[in-house]
Amino acid sequence: MTGSVGKCGACAAELLPGDEFCDACGTRVESAPRLEFAGEDGSVRPSQGAGAGASPGGTARPGGSGGGAAVAAACPVCGTAKSGRFCEVDGYDFATGRQAERPESFTEDYGGHPQPRPKVWTAVVTADRAYYDAVVAQSGTEGQGIAFPPYCPDRRLPLTADRVQIGRRSVSRGIHPEIDLSVPPEDPGVSRLHAVLLAQPDGSWTLVDLGSANGTTLNDDRDPIPVNVPVPVKDGDRVHVGAWTTITLTGPDTLRSAE
Repeated sequence: MTGSVGKCGACAAELLPGDEFCDACGTRVESAPRLEFAGEDGSVRPSQGAGAGASPGGTARPGGSGGGAAVAAACPVCGTAKSGRFCEVDGYDFATGRQAERPESFTEDYGGHPQPRPKVWTAVVTADRAYYDAVVAQSGTEGQGIAFPPYCPDRRLPLTADRVQIGRRSVSRGIHPEIDLSVPPEDPGVSRLHAVLLAQPDGSWTLVDLGSANGTTLNDDRDPIPVNVPVPVKDGDRVHVGAWTTITLTGPDTLRSAE
């Protein structure tokens, strides 16, 4: 049986000849070969460590610095030149030989390089004249008593909670919806607790009408969605509530392309 060649500096477990990582704790053996750039083709080759050189063919040559120019250490995952312990592109740990793990919800790939980015949806609240006209036409004389607001700037509200209520704030009733439509100009056709958006495990959303007085419609459908029944919604869907309010759901991919 081959004997050990030393102990791991992290956990003191025995190391065997040829070990690159400690079998007990996974720490990279300091004397193990490192990966380095070999040329413009992006290939890599092992370095022989301090005090040793490498021949053009990649074989070790004792003593000296070798016959060729020194090559800079590079990340074996993406090829980025080493500038510190961790690769600046993919988080590879040059000290342990492991790639750092980052939550998927905060990482996406753009142009081949992972970049941190939160996946946050946005609700764009608008006073929608076309929707208002349709409501008035459908309700007849009853709807004509509600005037369309002369000025109502769009509002962009990030959907950062798992449960986002739509309604009108009421301090006396303890109602504080995340999408508060009591902000002037107040839409009188919106119930105090009108509807709710529910985040799903896969990152999508569903819409639930909470038994509102005037109902909730989606996109160009004139029929209200069922009460207390989750309805899947997607990027770009328009949620209509009250007399003139349209809430457009905008996904993170749409937000990125608009920047």
